[in-house]
Amino acid sequence: MLGIPTIDRRAVLKGTSAAVLGSYVGGTASAEGHGDGTSSGNESTSLIAHRGFAGVYPENTVAAVESASRGGKGDGAAKRSADMIEIDVVPCGGRPHEGDDFEVVVFHDDRLASRDGGERGLTDHENTLVWETPCSEVRNAEVLESGETVPTLREVLSAIPPSVAVNIELKNPGDTDVRFAEKVEGDELEARKDVWRPFTRRVLDIASEFENHVLVSSFMQAALATTREYDAGIPIAFLFWDSIDVGLEITDEYDCEALHPPYNMVAGSPFFNDAYYIDDPGFADIDLIERAHDEGRAVNTWTVGTWYQAEQLVDAGVDGIIADYPGLLD
Repeated sequence: MLGIPTIDRRAVLKGTSAAVLGSYVGGTASAEGHGDGTSSGNESTSLIAHRGFAGVYPENTVAAVESASRGGKGDGAAKRSADMIEIDVVPCGGRPHEGDDFEVVVFHDDRLASRDGGERGLTDHENTLVWETPCSEVRNAEVLESGETVPTLREVLSAIPPSVAVNIELKNPGDTDVRFAEKVEGDELEARKDVWRPFTRRVLDIASEFENHVLVSSFMQAALATTREYDAGIPIAFLFWDSIDVGLEITDEYDCEALHPPYNMVAGSPFFNDAYYIDDPGFADIDLIERAHDEGRAVNTWTVGTWYQAEQLVDAGVDGIIADYPGLLD
């Protein structure tokens, strides 16, 4: 397990905590090929449990984060426990920016019973927007017929040991116009910050009640901007989507401690520019790992599903893999 120094419980400053920001420490990349070669391999790469290892457990549930924290099971042997657990948060019971009363729940989708692209949703509840559904109904909705229900953020954080870091992805503030993976400026940015601010503050107020180190990530610029307003010491990461250039612009503007690109954005791996969530990506030929490490930032890549992907990405120099399965770094 990578060590975590004792510092402000809400803030892990750049270059201080491998388990939160990946294995990039003190301006020197630890993976062979992108640093000075002082250390390399799986042990120096952080294992980040995507939604609590969503490939094995019912995603974003108490059971998932408990299992990810203590290590998964496979082939009769315990697997490495997560260094960090990634979760998604949305409001239920109201729209925060309209002054409604609301709670923060750990859930990925906007709607309870459908996913993007028309796929079957996570619950069998009525297909309503989470923030337009009473919290009592949201919290009673069963996730993937697992017996687990949608938890609050407090319930999830209470289930994660203090030694395990948490990546909180700010998914949606209770609004259908989130400006996904876009860079906005001026009045438009200020308007988006007004929408995000009440939700961001509530999320971070809750997180501050716990001892876990926290990394905040989002596909939305205004979510990161309002996190910086709340506490400039909380590490943040922009989630890259369809443009390396846009991702770097936002990363630079907010001096993000980490970058979270999809695995097919990682130059130096065999997956660069492969079809993944985009059929023909055509990403700019920029080595994000080299760029990030030169600037003192970590690179945690999503979403890794096989040992081969993990092996190749570690060799390319990533600091953390956001993985659906335990055991990929064993």
